[in-house]
Amino acid sequence: MINYINRIFKPVDNSANGESTSETVFYYKQAGNIVTAEYKGGSILYGHLIGLADSEGHIEMRYHQINTKQELMTGICESRPEILADGRIRIYETWKWTSGDFSSGYSVIEEI
Repeated sequence: MINYINRIFKPVDNSANGESTSETVFYYKQAGNIVTAEYKGGSILYGHLIGLADSEGHIEMRYHQINTKQELMTGICESRPEILADGRIRIYETWKWTSGDFSSGYSVIEEI
């Protein structure tokens, strides 16, 4: 299993309907197969995610966040990790809003 303990990530790509930007920072934690993160920056005032990682490091997660418009946004996400040549982790995410317009999208975040 991939170790997400104390890993810090920033977005490098996101769908136009997503809220995270290059200013958003994700602070990951892990206990067993439970992965959590707090995040903020850009148009996100505060966010939190919680998920379950499988033996290959794929994460099935749920997230909620408050944006700068004071909206509470929620969603679901499937994440697939890749180990880069320098040992950092890149995560490919497929997500869907469960609030707002209920649209879907993708994003890529990389360990900094």
